[in-house]
Amino acid sequence: MSPKSKINRRNLMKSAAGVTAFAAGSQIIGAPMIWAQNIKDVTLLHVGGAYSAMKPIAEQASKDLGFKIEMQNLGFEPLTARVATQPNTIDIADLSFVSMPAVTPRGVMQGMDVSRIKNWDKITPLFTQGKNEDGSEASKQGNAPSEMIYLESADARAWAKGPTGFASLIPTIYNADTLGIRPDLIGRPIESWAELLNPEFTGKASLVDTPAVGMMDAAMALEGRGDLTYGDKGNMTREEIDQTIDVLLDLKKSGHFRSFWNTFDGSVNLMASGEVIIQSMWAPAVTAVKSRGVPCTYAALKEGYRGWGNGIGMMSHLDGLKRDAAYEYINWYLSGWQGAFIAKQGYYSAVPETTKAALSPEEWDYWYEGKPAAVDILDPVGNLQDKAGAVRDGGSYSDRVGNIAAWNAIMDEDRYLTRRWTDFISA
Repeated sequence: MSPKSKINRRNLMKSAAGVTAFAAGSQIIGAPMIWAQNIKDVTLLHVGGAYSAMKPIAEQASKDLGFKIEMQNLGFEPLTARVATQPNTIDIADLSFVSMPAVTPRGVMQGMDVSRIKNWDKITPLFTQGKNEDGSEASKQGNAPSEMIYLESADARAWAKGPTGFASLIPTIYNADTLGIRPDLIGRPIESWAELLNPEFTGKASLVDTPAVGMMDAAMALEGRGDLTYGDKGNMTREEIDQTIDVLLDLKKSGHFRSFWNTFDGSVNLMASGEVIIQSMWAPAVTAVKSRGVPCTYAALKEGYRGWGNGIGMMSHLDGLKRDAAYEYINWYLSGWQGAFIAKQGYYSAVPETTKAALSPEEWDYWYEGKPAAVDILDPVGNLQDKAGAVRDGGSYSDRVGNIAAWNAIMDEDRYLTRRWTDFISA
């Protein structure tokens, strides 16, 4: 796909008109004391993925804020569908930016006033400006979060072309994904995505069974091997989809793939058991394998990482006191505790500064600076993850996030991709 066609695609996504009304700010009339007395009766339902909508976060938020946060989690497709078609059953939507093309044009969420977000100016420029920590331009392949964050108004149904005073989502967590490997069973360095397709690992490889993500992992491998060069791995043409599926079908027929996973536990069990020794993987899954005492590495690959980003936002039905409570909750979310909690899973916070204050210096050095651990490193619930002296896979925050090659995406040819992916999985 040419740069021109990509720009047209982005412009097309930004062309919808807004209709949902929204009155910014609090609608509470009366003294602050009355507001404080009433807000304790508020309950907000936060619905997101299992990797972010976690009970310990809800419990801590409820304790700190003085009103109740409830959480539910769903898989990617059911979550996106619920936000888009049953918006009144949710208060806070916890979404990947990938979901926004299916959500924003429907007007089911309200744009948030960034002046009410206390740490807005401390959010990483990766989201707010599309720039890496060193000021360089971040990759725009796929659905880059920086292209889907700003709205022209609180009720807009399309994205603005540049920074405004309203956000579709407030950035929260993100990561640079790669392949998980069993170094003890492979016995040599793994430095390229192409290794996912290496005949040496026939019967010991696995892909995530999510069309958009599994397809991008395959594309990273095929491009790394020199088979194909994609215009945009996050927005393939039909021809590129067909060429990729054809290779995957041949690999499947040869017995290359041991399995295809679509749950967190599935990926952990495949790797921990040794059934699979190289596969698509999430950072917390690597953590979970390590916590079982099994060697597992998140490989740093020369072609770069596949990036993704999440944010939380308000449904359109929120107003008055409940909307005030939602702003309080979002501000809590960026204040440090949640960022430290998810750092211990291997994820990054949108506000590194507050996360740093909530982590110990030794934890910060390990998770963000890429330094050897000065102490044993524990996961969020206190299990041993890495022993003193270990170094985080891939190194520092700058090394990892600054090397994102493409972002998770919903492609223009998503329906065609899903049909061809089904051909592959069912073959």
